[in-house]
Amino acid sequence: MAHDDTDISPSVRNAMARVPRAEFIPQRYRWEADADRPVPIGEGQTISQPRIVATMTELAGVGPGDRVLEIGTGSGYQAAVLAEMGAEVYSVEVLPSLAARARDVLERLGYGDRVHLRVGDGRKGWPEQAPFDAIVVTAAPERLPDELPEQLADGGRLVIPIGELDQMLELIVRKGDTFQRRALLPVRFVPLVATRS
Repeated sequence: MAHDDTDISPSVRNAMARVPRAEFIPQRYRWEADADRPVPIGEGQTISQPRIVATMTELAGVGPGDRVLEIGTGSGYQAAVLAEMGAEVYSVEVLPSLAARARDVLERLGYGDRVHLRVGDGRKGWPEQAPFDAIVVTAAPERLPDELPEQLADGGRLVIPIGELDQMLELIVRKGDTFQRRALLPVRFVPLVATRS
C-alpha cells in the first residue's frame, strides 16, 4: 500500500501547516526544516520526515477530543501535530534531555495544556491514562510490545513501525478483544530504546 500526498486529508494538512517544524530542530540543522527528510535532534535521534508524520497522523484517525498516546516524544513535533488535530496527547520519552527540550518547545508554542509528557519506557505505554483512542509509536521495536494494544479503547488504532533492519509500518485496530493487524509500507525509524539501567 503506497502512500503519497493524495492520501492526506485536508485536516491533517492544515494541522501540519500550523506547526512550525523549524522550532523543533536544533539551531545548526534548521536550514533543513523544510526538507521532506529526517533531521538529527541529538542523542542519536531524529525528527521524522513530514510525509511520514502526516501519514501516521492520518492512519491514527485522530479527531477533536481524542486521547492519544505517543511513544517517543523526541523533538515534540509529532505530539504538536496530534494536538493541532484536537487531541489530548500523552507522550512518553525515554531520554530525559530530549523530554526536557520537547517540553520547553511545546510550552513556548502553546501546546503545554494539551500535551502531557513523562520520562519512561515507552514499551509499557501509560497504563494510568488508558484507554486511548489512538497510539502512535515514533521509534521501531523489534516486535510489537504486548502492553500497547491492551491500552487501546474499543475501535482504537495503533500505528507502529516494527522490525530491526527491515521495518514495516503497521496499523492495529482493536475490535472488542480482538486486534486486526495490517502491514502498510516499509519505513526506516530509529530503534525504540528501552529504559537505560
